[in-house]
Amino acid sequence: MQVEIRSAAIAFALLGACLAGTAQYQEGDTRGVPTTSATAPPPEARIDINHASVSELLKVPGITSSWAGRIVRFRPYRTKADLLDRGIVTAAVYDRIKDYVIAHRGQ
Repeated sequence: MQVEIRSAAIAFALLGACLAGTAQYQEGDTRGVPTTSATAPPPEARIDINHASVSELLKVPGITSSWAGRIVRFRPYRTKADLLDRGIVTAAVYDRIKDYVIAHRGQ
């Protein structure tokens, strides 16, 4: 009986130490936090992927005419992340353009 109690006490102590160790790193966890580059334009100056023409999309750094055509062809978008989620652009292209575009609904 005492051996079981000691074993349980040791197990709880180890569990507490593990949880305390992981808790201290949660503040530094930046997964899921959107990042915006320092050179990104303000939201009102971004190009709306739901309403922009191909020529307007070509003003976005990193957009070629073929990517702009695909963006126009596969509208509408709920969010700009739809470009990546629906396979409209590659991850590399999305990383280059994400700070310069926005997806407004309606209008």
